[in-house]
Amino acid sequence: MAIGYALAAVVGAGMFWLATNFRVVKQFERGVVFRFGRVQQGVRGPGLTMLIPIADRMQKVNMQIITLPVPAQDGITRDNVTVRVDAVIYFNVEDPVRAAVDVQDYMSAIGQVAQTSLRSIIGKSNLDDLLSNRERLNQGLEVLIDSPALGWGIHIDRVEIKDVVLPDSMKRSIARQAEAERERRARVITADGELQASAKLAQAAQVMSEHPAALQLRLLETVVEVAAEKNNTLVLPFPVELLRFLEKATPQSSGHPEAKAQIPDDPRSLLP
Repeated sequence: MAIGYALAAVVGAGMFWLATNFRVVKQFERGVVFRFGRVQQGVRGPGLTMLIPIADRMQKVNMQIITLPVPAQDGITRDNVTVRVDAVIYFNVEDPVRAAVDVQDYMSAIGQVAQTSLRSIIGKSNLDDLLSNRERLNQGLEVLIDSPALGWGIHIDRVEIKDVVLPDSMKRSIARQAEAERERRARVITADGELQASAKLAQAAQVMSEHPAALQLRLLETVVEVAAEKNNTLVLPFPVELLRFLEKATPQSSGHPEAKAQIPDDPRSLLP
């Protein structure tokens, strides 16, 4: 009876020991197997996989896209402006064997390369490029990081500059520049409006000179507009051109005897 219990215990221990040599690889992982320190051909896919006891050791590699923030870096741009820039990297492992063998810690390696590349991009760029032309800088930064990463089995999906921090003095200078630019545009727009208005006024003056009645109509419209304001005092301009128009439009009376009377040049001739 004691022998049976011992045999059952040995069988149970053996089954437990064999069970510990099974590994579960998740869907987003790949397993790289080392047998006595040598990488085995083929990568273990997702599911249940068995290892040879004592001989095999498996390292799991994450194949998901990893988001790695790059710490803010201080630098001086090509136009001698001190800035502080941070970025973010999106990458994933394409070759799990190279990621496990060729580099000790690919996460740390990518982070260090990203920091040095970001400093290099800052020194090669102007402040205006950092503020308004980030797409081109993102592409250049991606090329700088992707060059060494290919040798580690890493694919750089994209790199983006998140924020550019400027000194307070530079912010005030940019604000003054923007204000001056808006003032310049306002003056140009005002001058353009005056030019167009003067051209239209010249055309209106030409039409009124050809048709004097247009001046009278315009005067009546002005009177109506002023009267609508309910003013107590009404100033009515009476142009000389209107007098000339009325003089030409009024016919001369010829039948009445008083119309023919004329005032003599010398009033003393009328005395008795």
